[in-house]
Amino acid sequence: MNKWFALTGLYLVQGLPHGFFGQAMPVLLRQQGLDLALIGMLSVVSLPWALKFLWAPLLDRFALKRGEYRRSWILAMNYSAAAVLLLLASQPLAVWTESGLFLPLGLLLLLNTLIATQDIATDAMAVENIEPARRGLANGIQVAGYRSGMIIAGGLLVSLYGVIGWHWALWLLAGLMVLGTLPLWLFKPRAHLVSREPLWPQWLGFFRLKDAGLWILLLLVYKLGDAFGTPMIRPLLSDAGVSLEQLGVLMGTTGFLAGLFGALLGGWLVTRLGRQATLLAFLLAEALALLSYLGIDGMAGALQKDWLHIYLAVIVEHLAGGLGTAALFTVMMDRCRAHCEAGDYALQSCLVIISGMIAGSLSGFSARALGYDGHFVVAALLTLLPLVLVWALIKRRAFVLQRDF
Repeated sequence: MNKWFALTGLYLVQGLPHGFFGQAMPVLLRQQGLDLALIGMLSVVSLPWALKFLWAPLLDRFALKRGEYRRSWILAMNYSAAAVLLLLASQPLAVWTESGLFLPLGLLLLLNTLIATQDIATDAMAVENIEPARRGLANGIQVAGYRSGMIIAGGLLVSLYGVIGWHWALWLLAGLMVLGTLPLWLFKPRAHLVSREPLWPQWLGFFRLKDAGLWILLLLVYKLGDAFGTPMIRPLLSDAGVSLEQLGVLMGTTGFLAGLFGALLGGWLVTRLGRQATLLAFLLAEALALLSYLGIDGMAGALQKDWLHIYLAVIVEHLAGGLGTAALFTVMMDRCRAHCEAGDYALQSCLVIISGMIAGSLSGFSARALGYDGHFVVAALLTLLPLVLVWALIKRRAFVLQRDF
């Protein structure tokens, strides 16, 4: 039981900085009078999440405390991240931005590097300590924990910001970062076995696994339709006349809660129905969910909006997104080799992230050229493309576990 509390706390911690800085920082910087072009540079601070595969193999080889390969990295990264938050809290935001955005950007980049490294070690610990039959549940907890952290920091903490201010908000955030690690002190992870094979040849061995080409292609496209379609949801709703306050309730509360439930439900269904069935079924669910946004564009200028349609679309799409993520992350765990859990899982997750970033960057061009309805139809079709790959991998028995537990 201790391992479940430990994992929940650690994944929740990862969502805290993203929730607070993703929701509040652009607004706070704009209030300081910073140029929009500079504020747009905030996206740079997410780079460590896409590049963490570069240093992830090192966590399979080196421990910061003798014999504690996973826990030593997790605790060191988490407490270092809390220290960065306290450093940011030491001066008013106006002081940090006096000479531009480069210093706070650098600190936020460091913060994300620390949290991304904590994520590498946490994912590896989960792969090593969760038996295959329960990995679906573990990934439901992973996604739900992260979303909960985003809700706490991006919802509750941001809503209190006007009362407590910059200093107290960051002190509370740092305190929550430390509290989230407490269950880990009560859990002793399984010993990590270090390989004697040279580091980089061992890491490259992932590309020599059976059906590696098909597998990598699946990682690149499984969430492609979702990543391509969803960036245009907020612009669609805004253009349909949904106010900023209403968007906050729709996406920040209703959507997040639906996604949290979808992740937990997805993890449970993976355990009950198996990897193959859920990978196929959840793609169909995501495609139908994206199509639920059709027709909302026509509400622009209407005195009476079809709020039932809008709420159902947001709930169904977030629910389906949580389902698909839980299923994909489960088979990514299965694909990790013994001795290489940190490197293998980080590589796979980075492929998903990079693919999603590219797809998301093209979504605006699609919506402008095709209109919102055409855009979501294309996104749904892209969501269905991986069905062929999943079926091909099923026929090749690629979802049979790669290792004994």
